[in-house]
Amino acid sequence: MKTTQITKKKEFNGDEIYVGIDVHKKQWAVTVRSKLLEHKTFVQKSDSKVLGNYLKKNFPGAVYKSVYEAGFCGYSVHRLLLNEGIENIIINPADVPSTNKERKSKQDKIDSRKLCRALADGVLVGNYVPGEEEAELKETVRQIKILTNDLTRYKNRIKSKLEKNSIKIPEDYGASSRGWAKRFIVWLETVELKTELGTLGLRLYIEGFKQIRELRKKLRKSVEAYVERVYEKDIFLLRSIPGIGTTAAIMILSELGDTSRFSSFERLCSFVGLIPNTYSSGEKERTGRMTKRKNKYLQPVLVQCAWKAAGCDPALMSVYGELKKRMTSSRAIVKITRKLLSRIRHVLLTKEPYVLGVER
Repeated sequence: MKTTQITKKKEFNGDEIYVGIDVHKKQWAVTVRSKLLEHKTFVQKSDSKVLGNYLKKNFPGAVYKSVYEAGFCGYSVHRLLLNEGIENIIINPADVPSTNKERKSKQDKIDSRKLCRALADGVLVGNYVPGEEEAELKETVRQIKILTNDLTRYKNRIKSKLEKNSIKIPEDYGASSRGWAKRFIVWLETVELKTELGTLGLRLYIEGFKQIRELRKKLRKSVEAYVERVYEKDIFLLRSIPGIGTTAAIMILSELGDTSRFSSFERLCSFVGLIPNTYSSGEKERTGRMTKRKNKYLQPVLVQCAWKAAGCDPALMSVYGELKKRMTSSRAIVKITRKLLSRIRHVLLTKEPYVLGVER
């Protein structure tokens, strides 16, 4: 009697399967491998369910681990992968080990392979992933900065249009023009260029400026009200430090998130971008400029706060004076910024307000 042989399906109970994903809006380049061998590299549509079904079908019972580089999609893909039972991490693109050949040959499949290989080798450390509420606060506070940049662009466009048409700002409006006060805007709206079209172009720039300024004002007011309600204690603690006002405190809270996630002060400095580059060869070691890898939103705010703090806090004023005797002002203010950051970390961890004149 003829019999049919049934092949038992392979189970991967407890085995680790690694997935490197080069994420794009419409499609993903995906590499799947075990610890020792590469299974397959392919392109699929940008859908976590498609990837989840593929892994479950081909590697049932395995532990799935994936990685992708931080980019345009933020944390959305990360959360979708977690929903599919895939343990995912997000990493900084600069942290991915690459050969010289890989750096010179930029292809999606190559990128997914090196991500997968580095994940399997255990050399990647994932970025901190905030909760949804924390992430939305950060994104909204950054939106204020974006609107501020848009305002600057409109100011420059308006000034350029005036200069190209040889229109000078009257001396009476000199001070108000620097702050773009209401009376200066009223004057701008009376300016007539040589042609109807030219005047229309100027009016549109002025209208765009007014609209964006109103949007920024509305957004800033809403953010301040929300933060004062939800993070009242932390805002109070940060404002107890000389040099830090409400706007800076909001930026600090939104960018740092949970301060306890930094295991040491040096890790916090590294996150902000207050760590110098170091170069060593043999017995020689040299310290260079500050690293270019930084939090571009938080670092400038802290430096600005440090300048203010150095002028109103006796302890920091004294330290700055001593530093200036042996280094430039730019290097000295970086050291003051580190001291300010140390105070920020202290008050947020201990939940105790800063005491004026106490150096930490």
